[in-house]
Amino acid sequence: MSYLNGLRLHFAGKFQANVSTVNNDPGHFDTSAFQASYQTMQGPKMNPPNGWFNPEGDATFRMLGCAITTAWTPDGAVTDDPVLGCSVADSDRTVPAKMVDLDPEQQLVSEIWGLEIRIADSEGNTLMRADFLPTGFIDIWDRGGDSAGGGDNNAGATYQSVLHNVQWDDVSHSPFLTELRQTAQATGRLSIKFNVDAINMHFGSPDFMCGRVVGTIGPYLPGEPLHLVLGRQFVATADPNVAASFFAPAGSINHFPAAVDPVAGLIYLDLGNALLCVEPGSGPADVGDLTLAVYNPFATPPSPAGSLVPLGVIPASGFRGYVSNTGWYAETAGIVVLPLSPAQLQLVQSSPLVLTGNAGVVISEALNGCFVRADTFVYRMSPGDHTDIDVYATQFGAPLAGVALSFTLDSSQLQTNTFTPPYIMASPPVATPADALRFGPTATTDANGKATLSVDAGDPGAARVFPGGESSIDGQVYGIRPAFADAILNAEPINQWNFVSFLLWSGYDAPAKPTWTDVQPILQQYANLYPSMLRFLNLADYDSIKANAELMTLAFSLDVSDPNSMPVTRDLSPAKRKMILAWLQDPLPGAVPVPSRTDGAEPPVPPPGAGPPAAAKGGKAAAAARRLILQSK
Repeated sequence: MSYLNGLRLHFAGKFQANVSTVNNDPGHFDTSAFQASYQTMQGPKMNPPNGWFNPEGDATFRMLGCAITTAWTPDGAVTDDPVLGCSVADSDRTVPAKMVDLDPEQQLVSEIWGLEIRIADSEGNTLMRADFLPTGFIDIWDRGGDSAGGGDNNAGATYQSVLHNVQWDDVSHSPFLTELRQTAQATGRLSIKFNVDAINMHFGSPDFMCGRVVGTIGPYLPGEPLHLVLGRQFVATADPNVAASFFAPAGSINHFPAAVDPVAGLIYLDLGNALLCVEPGSGPADVGDLTLAVYNPFATPPSPAGSLVPLGVIPASGFRGYVSNTGWYAETAGIVVLPLSPAQLQLVQSSPLVLTGNAGVVISEALNGCFVRADTFVYRMSPGDHTDIDVYATQFGAPLAGVALSFTLDSSQLQTNTFTPPYIMASPPVATPADALRFGPTATTDANGKATLSVDAGDPGAARVFPGGESSIDGQVYGIRPAFADAILNAEPINQWNFVSFLLWSGYDAPAKPTWTDVQPILQQYANLYPSMLRFLNLADYDSIKANAELMTLAFSLDVSDPNSMPVTRDLSPAKRKMILAWLQDPLPGAVPVPSRTDGAEPPVPPPGAGPPAAAKGGKAAAAARRLILQSK
């Protein structure tokens, strides 16, 4: 059941995601056409938007002022326990974690690397510390109440992962933490889920690049997926009449998971990233009392329009109302627990669940109850690499054994520019060549409903070279979507975000004796895209790098999960990293051509109105506007 457990704590506070935005535009990777103005913050009527809204970002990710709001055991809410005076914090001994995109053409699975999570008492003493297993966000949508699509500030998304390398201090004074520690001993891990929304993009604000985070920590139990609830899955249908930046559900409720505990006779609903807000960062909007029901399988005739059997109500008003209780979201993280009678438990085992509110407010499971998704869904690979990916299939929350799954390339949610030169440089195509990523087209689930997607990486070659051939985006991005091989099981709707993203690096043969000529083009691109580094050194300058060779060697030698690892973007291939490290041991100068446009002219300025309408909305909104599925319509 992961964090959806009778034993859990909830926390609420702020996060900071000080992402760099120069690299939001794939065209900025063209070193030969790069201009200094691309490192400046976008301003009014600035087209193209230059360095976007935070060019000086350093990729820092922090948890700020996150208080533990409530704690629960299977016996109910904890009322007298020191844990209620504690906080959930990040590291007190390392630099902050980093938030990075997989690629400029896949910005919708931003990952958190190098995050340490602590439970600390009111004096800051650490009671538990653990490492957050890196993962990307999922189920991003237009949550903040702007029906016209309000950009990044309007977005909400969620992270689910595990905490490993868990270390406990003396928690004997807290019965709750003692029980959590004992329960987690079976795996040595904890399960964590947190929702992020309402990021502040106003440069003059003290909360610039900060947003709201609300989450849950519970035990991680044996056999569970790492980033997925193995339970009931409510899937929304997109509203075709809403101009959404990310996703607008037709029934006003976003995708969410649930889990049934048949022993305790309970069902857990996670609405933390599912309910609309009145405005970004506010409480949930009033969509009426929410009724959980099951489609009556005995209705005549049996159909989705048949009678519903109510299971429980989530009130909008009253003491426990999700609207009237202003602390509801912070205190519950959106998790609702409803009791089920023995008769209801029997009914839900083989019938689809539905959640309804006011007229038109509705979301349900697939009518056949079938669901399929990969557990880990973001990968980086080099030519010759092999990886096995766990893919889970369920039906009404139970493992679906012995069914065939299919896997197909799907680039529909990847992003690329389609603007016509000479106004804005068009990006190279994504997901080509198609045969560089090799995988079996089918696999069969085992008794636990798990199948293996085996992927082998070939060499995409120079797949994304810019005109002139002087620079490129290294490697290529791909998407693989799992589904059921039997089309009958693939019930609508399909969650568009349930696919696996890959960055496949190009092959690279390092010279036996690398020189600055080999190293400088790589570091020049980083110097262009991450101007915040100029506070410490000039990555494109030989003397600056040589003077800091010892520190550079350390940073490039660290594991990518370390928050000090360079580059912070995690987009440098192992082959090129190895070459840079070899050069740092013997920094031969070489000869470096000065990158320049072939005609020596500045890129032409686009006329008013050229470029994407969504550009001014920010990084993720602009990326979402470039999705191939939108461009193909």
